[in-house]
Amino acid sequence: MISNKMMEYVSNSSIIRAMFEEGKRLSSIYGEENVFDFSLGNPNVQPPDNIKKAILEILSEESPTLVHGYMNNSGYEDIRAEIASHLSRKYNLKLTSNNLIMTCGAAGGLNILLKTLLNPGDEVITFAPFFGEYKNYANNFEGNLVVVSSNLETFEPNLEELKEKITNKTKAIIINSPNNPTGVVYSETFIKELADLLNKKQEKLNTSIYLISDEPYREIVYDGVKVPYILKYYRNSFIGYSYSKSLSLPGERIGYIACNGEMDDFENVMQSLNVANRILGFVNAPSLFQRVIGKCLDTEVDVNIYKRNRDLLYNHLTEIGFPCVKPQGAFYLFPKSLIADDKKFAVEAKKFNILLVPGSAFGCPGHFRLSYCISYEKIEKSLDSFDKLAKIYLGS
Repeated sequence: MISNKMMEYVSNSSIIRAMFEEGKRLSSIYGEENVFDFSLGNPNVQPPDNIKKAILEILSEESPTLVHGYMNNSGYEDIRAEIASHLSRKYNLKLTSNNLIMTCGAAGGLNILLKTLLNPGDEVITFAPFFGEYKNYANNFEGNLVVVSSNLETFEPNLEELKEKITNKTKAIIINSPNNPTGVVYSETFIKELADLLNKKQEKLNTSIYLISDEPYREIVYDGVKVPYILKYYRNSFIGYSYSKSLSLPGERIGYIACNGEMDDFENVMQSLNVANRILGFVNAPSLFQRVIGKCLDTEVDVNIYKRNRDLLYNHLTEIGFPCVKPQGAFYLFPKSLIADDKKFAVEAKKFNILLVPGSAFGCPGHFRLSYCISYEKIEKSLDSFDKLAKIYLGS
């Protein structure tokens, strides 16, 4: 028999992945071109051309031992130094290789962070709606996820509620901006207010509260929106970054953690992250793609492709009656469901070959998520099905 904890995980297996598998089943029946799968955040934009160029250069010019061998659990020091220098120039910081740990994507980064920070029974706070795996990540290390609500008209987190829910068990706060599933970007004003609140709580409780900013979508923003860089606003802060979205490399599992050098117990934290990377079985981030990233630090995908998709889908859905906050970043829409039961609404949508994810999966029932990182043509073709779906509840 499998463990009790894994039995719970299996029974609550990701609805996002389940919808993705359902999409493959429906495609085998109706044809892929007639199934509108908005379930998974799997970028359809091709990686930039110089990614392939960098791979070929590295494989042909560098030593196989260097490219494919082990290195420090934190990653290649020269690559970390290059990333640190890049970030320092971009955000006016003073980071070195000692501030970075290369990770197996943002998910690997979050897990080694929570392994480092949590004792059994410690609490991690996040804001609804949130990426559903946060609960599992905290549970991996016997921590408890505490959820704070957001304003459903703007999806800005409720700081008054946060103030009440921070206790002497609070070890970390996870924020995600640009946000999955809403596409909202937290403003500089909000970040300053959050930092001020956490500083006051640390002083009052005589403890360290670490702020973790989960940022796989940092580079995917629209209309001139800026994403505040957390390390500049709060001393006890980390950034978990991934190149999965910014370079369309989700399967390569490459990212990093950037740490504020002035945080409490910095040296022990960095040593612990290094050890956690090893003992959780990651050992180190993928060696080849560490070196690829070192050659491609100024490279990004063309976000206008996603913006065009956003505008088409957002404008059409709001015109036919779906209330929705306009995304400022990422590649998700999070409209209100046309009935209170978002899971039932997802079942109804399947009748029109639309695959969406109920908001309940993100701790926010009554909504649903659409991932628009698919082709523009597929979105165009889906609009008629959305019309038919809306007509059931809103009439002609």
